Amino acid sequence: MAAERLRILVVEDNLALRGSIAALLEAHGHRPDFAADGPTGLRLALADPPDVMVLDLTLPGLDGLAVCERLRAQCDRHVPVLMLTARDSLDDKLHGFSAGADDYLIKPFAGEELLARCMALSHRHRAGEGHLLRVGSLRVDRRSGQAWRQERPLDLPQIPARLLLALAEAWPRTLTRSELVERIWGGSVPQSDPLRSHLYLLRQVLDRPFEVPMLRTVHGVGYALVADE
Repeated sequence: MAAERLRILVVEDNLALRGSIAALLEAHGHRPDFAADGPTGLRLALADPPDVMVLDLTLPGLDGLAVCERLRAQCDRHVPVLMLTARDSLDDKLHGFSAGADDYLIKPFAGEELLARCMALSHRHRAGEGHLLRVGSLRVDRRSGQAWRQERPLDLPQIPARLLLALAEAWPRTLTRSELVERIWGGSVPQSDPLRSHLYLLRQVLDRPFEVPMLRTVHGVGYALVADE
């Protein structure tokens, strides 16, 4: 189940609707973030791209079309965008798709349909081409989880590989211990320290054979990747 937990950024200015979407997503194990205006939504999406963005069309500061267009122009990866709006004409939908939206959901909507469309967009994105993350000489394939450093394949067990993917997706941001635990184990955290041994294994493969270490401990905060070139 943990693999199906999505980070979903909801950009919606209606407080009541944000609350109902938050309850819906959290009840199904997803991790929602929220913005109430266009500029904030764009800033959050660029700083830490979510698995899916649910984007209202009519927003203060910057409307949904402009947010989507700027996201496509500025983001270094494809963030699936579900346009959420009360505008239901064909022209409105075509404008949304032209701006870069991946899907369109008309208000009012059923919660189960919102969930199903977010899951479908996430899966479609993961199945796409060319989703390689690069940090210095490190490359991580988001689809397969395979990683290379200086063109040498890294033979990582499953959990260290998922830790590396999480760190590469967050780079250059530092991830806290709690963020890493939540990302890997969700609500099923092991009784013992769940990170210590897996981070050790990651370091043995990622750093030990190379001159410059890439996995950095930020004391009192968490862990981050540092580019080696």
